[in-house]
Amino acid sequence: MKAKLSQKQIGQRITELRKLRGFSQEELAKSVNISRPSLAQIELGNRGLDVLELQRFAEVLQFSLDDFVSKDFATKNTAEENVVTKARRQEIRMAIPTLRIEKFKNVLLYILERCAGKPNVGETVLYKLLYFADFNYYELYEEHLTGAKYRKLPFGPVPQKLDTIVGQMIDKNELQRIKTNYHGYPQTRYIPLIKPDLTLLKASEKEVIDKVIGQYSDWSAAAISNYSHKDMPWLASPEGEEIDYELAFYREPPFSVRNYGNEMEEQ
Repeated sequence: MKAKLSQKQIGQRITELRKLRGFSQEELAKSVNISRPSLAQIELGNRGLDVLELQRFAEVLQFSLDDFVSKDFATKNTAEENVVTKARRQEIRMAIPTLRIEKFKNVLLYILERCAGKPNVGETVLYKLLYFADFNYYELYEEHLTGAKYRKLPFGPVPQKLDTIVGQMIDKNELQRIKTNYHGYPQTRYIPLIKPDLTLLKASEKEVIDKVIGQYSDWSAAAISNYSHKDMPWLASPEGEEIDYELAFYREPPFSVRNYGNEMEEQ
């Protein structure tokens, strides 16, 4: 029996079928000729599908339209499909973000150069500025800025390997670590001792970093931590686990930095 499906139900069924067939969002989006962020919005239930688009999904994901709109819809996984799914998951692992150390160092130096005189910018605020720069850039351009991986920890997203990189920079006299008090609380701050190499930053990268600095660098550690806890990548990640960059495409205002409305009209 056919059912009238809401956008949310359509999105859920597309998501189930995509995962069943072993497609990443990027792979499926390319196969049906839409952008990856648009696919994320479809799966979230924020964007509808016309008949032609639904037919393209049916061809790629191998389902019948009658089954898809049925009240008894259910995904079925065969042994052969399991093999395909495992193979595709191996391919997906190859797309894991890779830390570009020199890019990360210069982004760090640039943020510190812009913010070093602000007494509120200790480690906590710095971590969040790096996080929003990385995830905002990924949402906008579907490319990694620094390639840093972030973990969901109690006080907010924290870039992995930061302590090692900072330690190396201190040893090379590129950074100075100082301990201070800010409003009665202990604070760790970093002072840049060298200039960032801006030739390593594209104009689009610098623009995103500047916007993050302009928006968040005056916030207190508590305020920016609480704010980051409401961002979808943080909310959807298990405690202590790595935060998936793909979750940036599921953001909603005020966190989303991409205009999906215009993009949907263009499809």
